[in-house]
Amino acid sequence: MTRLVLNPRYYLHAILALSAAVASTAHAVNMVPESFSSVAKQAKPAVVNIFSTRVVRVPGSTGDPAEDFFRQFFGQGLPYRAFRQQSLGSGFIISADGYVVTNAHVVGQAEQIRVKLTNREEYDAKLVGMDQKTDVALIKIKPRGELPVLPLGNSEALEVGDWVVAIGNPFGFSATVTAGIVSAKDRVIGAGPYDDFIQTDASINPGNSGGPLLDLKGEVIGINSAIYSRSGGNVGIGFAIPINLARKIIDELRGGGRVARGWIGVNTQDMSSEIAESLGLDRARGALVTDVTPEGPADRAGIERGDVIVAVNGSAIEESRQLGVRLAETPIGKSAELTVLRNGKELALAVTVGEQPGTQARNKPSLRRGGWGLSVADLTADLMRRFDIPRGVRGAMISEVVPGGAAEAAGLQPGDVIRQVNRQPVTSARSCQQAFERAGDKLLLLIQRGESSGYLVVERPEADEGNEQP
Repeated sequence: MTRLVLNPRYYLHAILALSAAVASTAHAVNMVPESFSSVAKQAKPAVVNIFSTRVVRVPGSTGDPAEDFFRQFFGQGLPYRAFRQQSLGSGFIISADGYVVTNAHVVGQAEQIRVKLTNREEYDAKLVGMDQKTDVALIKIKPRGELPVLPLGNSEALEVGDWVVAIGNPFGFSATVTAGIVSAKDRVIGAGPYDDFIQTDASINPGNSGGPLLDLKGEVIGINSAIYSRSGGNVGIGFAIPINLARKIIDELRGGGRVARGWIGVNTQDMSSEIAESLGLDRARGALVTDVTPEGPADRAGIERGDVIVAVNGSAIEESRQLGVRLAETPIGKSAELTVLRNGKELALAVTVGEQPGTQARNKPSLRRGGWGLSVADLTADLMRRFDIPRGVRGAMISEVVPGGAAEAAGLQPGDVIRQVNRQPVTSARSCQQAFERAGDKLLLLIQRGESSGYLVVERPEADEGNEQP
C-alpha cells in the first residue's frame, strides 16, 4: 500500500487559512449589534409626541332633507359645518430650553400644537418657523426644568448597509423603537426641489413623521418624513431627511423664523447621452443651462445658455437637481466657483450667490387689530377652472390665509371666492379690500367653495393695539 506523505508546510497553510476564516466570521458577527437597548435608552427621553389640531369647515346637511333640497335647488348651498381635525406626529428635542424639531406637514396648518414627553409632561408649543420645501419645522415649548437633548450627527458619513434606529409614535404607540439598515442614499421621491432622502428599511409608519433616525452612537442622522406604501402601513421602504441638509434649515429657523436660499438665476436640465455626444462630452454629466435670468448673478458672471455646469466649489454635479441643492446651501452674498464646459473647454467662473426670489421676508397680512389675516386676488378664468368655480360667479379669490389669523379661525381657505362682504357684492380684489376697510368688527361673507356656497362670519382678533397674537 502506498503511503501519502504530506509536506509540513501544507498543515501550516491550512491552519492559517482556517484561522483567517474564523477571524473573518467573528468580525462579521461582531458588526451585528447584540442589542439596540443602549441607543434606545439614551434617545427615548428626548423624543416627543406631537398633537396638532385645526378647525375644518365643510358643507354639511341641515338635518332636514326638505330644507337641504330647497337650499341646493335655489343655489344657496348647504351651510358650512365645523369640526376639529387632529393629527399625530413625532419630534425630538435639540436644546435644553425647549426647541423641538419635527416635520412641516405635522404642524403646518395647526391652530394648536401640544407636545407630550416620555415622562408624561405636556406643553403647549409655538411654531417658530417651517420650510415646506424640505418638510422641516421648528417648534418651541417653555419647559419647567432642563430637558434631555439629542445630539446631531453627520449624515454624510452614512454608508449603505449601516445600522440605523428609528424612534417615534406610530399609530399613537409612543416611544416605539425600530431598527434596520440604510437601504439607499440620495433618493429622489418627488417630494420637492431639494429631494435628497435617506432610504431605510427600519419600520416607519403614520405617526413616525418628525421623529429621529439615529446611528449606533445615538446621534440624529435623519428626520423621518415619508413612507412608500400602497396600504398605508410599513413595507420596508421609509425615507428620512438627512440631518446635514436639515441642520442649516433648523439654524435659520431658530435665528429668524425663515429660510434664505442661494440662487444664481439659471434654468437647467439633465444631460442625456445624445446631448452629451453632440456637445463633445465624454459622458452624460452636469447641469445643462437652458436659460439665464437677465441681470441675475449668473448673467453677471458670464454664464451662457448651452453651458454645462459640472462642479460647484470642486464638488461634482452629476444631475441638474444637485446644482440647486449645492447653491441653496451656499451663504447669500458669498462667491461660488462654478466649473463650466463650453465648446469643449473647461472654464472656472466665480458667481456671487444671491437670495432665491420668494424667500425674502414678506409683509404678511397683519394679525393685529384691524387685520383679517388673508390676501385676495382677482378671479380669473384659469383660477375658476382650477378650483371648480361655476360659470357666472363673480368676486375675489382668497390667495393666502395667515396661520393663526381671523380668516383661518373662521374656516376660510385659499381657493375660496368671496362674493359678498356684509351683503354687498364684490367684483374684484380691489373692491373686496375696500369693503374690508369699511367694515366694523365683523364680516359677513358669502363664500363660494367649488360648487357650494354659504355664509361665514369673520371676527377681528381679540388683541390689544400693536400687540401680535401668539
